[in-house]
Amino acid sequence: MSHRVVFRPQAADELLDAARWYEANREGLGADFLEAVDVAVQRIQDAPLTFPVVHETIRRVILKRFPYGIYFRVQKPEIVVLAVMHSRRDPRRWQSR
Repeated sequence: MSHRVVFRPQAADELLDAARWYEANREGLGADFLEAVDVAVQRIQDAPLTFPVVHETIRRVILKRFPYGIYFRVQKPEIVVLAVMHSRRDPRRWQSR
């Protein structure tokens, strides 16, 4: 069963900021980043509970090719994306969301 994925405003902002940064550094790389996010979101929709819990009820999927993680919580009937963060960022930044 496929779940609906909803991005919190902060997570959507992080996603767009990262895509803009990649695009500014190399044409087409922003689109590649967004495609990697789409693939990860599809994986989350298909099997959300297969991803590891990283904090309480929050799970994470790591993007392929890019050093970013998507942090999410399963809140039936939705999956809520709390953060889209570079792997070197402080994880406490999203834990209060």
